[in-house]
Amino acid sequence: MLFRHGKSVYAGALFAVVAGFGMTPATAQAAECPAVTVANMQGVAAGAYPQQYELAEYEAAAGCTMTFSENPDIGALNSRILGNGPLPGVADRLPSEPLVVAPYDSAGKYGGVFDMISNATEAGTSDLLSTRHVNLVRFSDDLQTIVPNIAKSWSWNDDYTQLTFNLRKGHKWSDGQPFTADDVVFWYHNLNMDKNVIEKPKDYTLVGGEQWKVEALNETTVRITTPAPYPGLLAHFASHYGQAFQPKHFLGQFHPDINPDADKLAKAAGFDKGYDVVNFYYGQSDWTDVPSPMLRDPSKIASLPAAIQPSLESFITISDTTEGRHYVANPYFHMVDTTGQQLPYISEQDEVYINDHEVRILKAINGEYDYKLQSLSLPDAPILMDNADKGDYTVDLSPEVGAPTLSFNVTSADLEKRKVFGDLRFRQAMSVAINRAEINEVAFFDLGEAKQYIGFSPPPSFVDPKWLKYYAQFDQALANKLLDEVGMMDKDGDGNRELPNGDTLVINMQFATQGVATSVVELIAQHWSDVGIKTTSKEVTPDEFRSAQSANQLDVTIWRKGQPLAIVLGNTELFLPPFENYFGSRNGMLWAEYIDSDGAAGVKPPAYVYQIMDDIAAFQSTPAGTPESDAIGARLVQNMTENLIFIGTVLAPAPIYHRNAVKNFPKLKTASYEYYRTYPYRPQQWFLDE
Repeated sequence: MLFRHGKSVYAGALFAVVAGFGMTPATAQAAECPAVTVANMQGVAAGAYPQQYELAEYEAAAGCTMTFSENPDIGALNSRILGNGPLPGVADRLPSEPLVVAPYDSAGKYGGVFDMISNATEAGTSDLLSTRHVNLVRFSDDLQTIVPNIAKSWSWNDDYTQLTFNLRKGHKWSDGQPFTADDVVFWYHNLNMDKNVIEKPKDYTLVGGEQWKVEALNETTVRITTPAPYPGLLAHFASHYGQAFQPKHFLGQFHPDINPDADKLAKAAGFDKGYDVVNFYYGQSDWTDVPSPMLRDPSKIASLPAAIQPSLESFITISDTTEGRHYVANPYFHMVDTTGQQLPYISEQDEVYINDHEVRILKAINGEYDYKLQSLSLPDAPILMDNADKGDYTVDLSPEVGAPTLSFNVTSADLEKRKVFGDLRFRQAMSVAINRAEINEVAFFDLGEAKQYIGFSPPPSFVDPKWLKYYAQFDQALANKLLDEVGMMDKDGDGNRELPNGDTLVINMQFATQGVATSVVELIAQHWSDVGIKTTSKEVTPDEFRSAQSANQLDVTIWRKGQPLAIVLGNTELFLPPFENYFGSRNGMLWAEYIDSDGAAGVKPPAYVYQIMDDIAAFQSTPAGTPESDAIGARLVQNMTENLIFIGTVLAPAPIYHRNAVKNFPKLKTASYEYYRTYPYRPQQWFLDE
């Protein structure tokens, strides 16, 4: 795959140097700016990046001087953001260099409430998160080109150890305070690298286990220096939910390294110390949907300066309960359309929590929410499509990146299970016992493709095709032979194999429909039972699944898994024990504990795990597409696949649902979490026509 930055192309790599573009100021024009859209450019030349312009660039291309306008209800919306003061005029709220976005089909109209459904707090919320998300950069909707967002431009040094971002002059947080390079420094050094806030630094905030250096060169210039080359860092910022900035002016007042009176200020607000207030807002996590103060303890809000910390996102939380959340448009958001209207067009968002999958489907059929992707899978498509006209909505099928993937708990607290799960022959047997053709036919209507899990999706050029089919054939005879070799026999003749020590073995697959369709799990349970491994399935909530997984209580996990090369280069979690973060499918929890504790606790991983760890560090620091990089990548795939740490099933398309009243909604190129759902598709330019 070719990854393009602007107009430059680097075969196989994602990280060509993209410098800021030198633009001359537009000559003052009398003409109003035309309503340029992706569908009708009106003769205006495309900018340096797809579907967007810097202000001066657009004015020069369109021969106009932009006049800014705003949502007529923005004052009333702002009054609902606890802690915000009166609003200045729109031109004073926007950066001096706002990002100009070309809508897909038409300039929108203001107003309306965007209705959404999630599973629960922190569970199944990425649909809505992605509609308001921002980061320094993003992927364009071609999923190849990285384009400016919060950052106006960027540049690399020659060896990819320094990445410099130029921010927008006059950019403001949602409370109207200046956003500066210091907010990026604060995010990295005072939050992510402070164990009082984030107990353990995230893998993607380190290079080879070593910290970066983040420094503000001036108010709008921030430089990141890494201890080794990190060419995938830009892709990380383009796709990850963790935002590379936090409001120093707000959180810093409670941080003892920033404010010597932080503890005193915190005590006055009813907290023991300043860090307690920081964690009250930031939540010990860079996940942006942790419970807000409004849900954690609403009684404490009156003593604090705001209900939530200021944000750069397009919508701001004004209500947070166990039943859902409500949001209003950010009055200081940095984007405008080509006519100068400040985005977003939609005034409010409403999020309701519903864990029951059948209820979610029924509400979709009735047209009760505006958009859904997460927790929908191909088995849901027929009933959704059959009712599309009645519900006045559209369902598109879009390729997935991740596929349902299984893993056995190789560090199970049950030592007898640990021995068996850790035996490669057992994992080989369980893989070939799966009838992937039946899964494809029954659950995915023959629209999918059977694939073994290799770590990357789609497969890069360095992947030997044999690994895609490795122990992925359906072969019950081989499964039975391997299980016999492991010493798992049916000694009492009840049709079920026992553990080698004679203990009964029952595998209970707990799963959440957020991660995998029920029909897929039920089929696999039957396939394993057919070779004597008694298997049951139980649907649980995503939070229950994650809690049990984190506590090392599951026999087997199943969730969507797989990432494009570009994303892996920026985030190596899939290749580091426990092989993903809290929100994904993890294995080897005690391996991770052993590594984190330098051998003081947990279980020592086998040698191939250490080889994977060494290789992913080298892979991250080596220019993609080079022979050295390809050799490392090939070894990563071999080790991950040959040892069947995870077992792949079938990669199939997934449905994407949206009401027809939602305008400027394009056909998404992938139904993928890996590019952060709708983030590449500029959901701030969606509007409601009803």
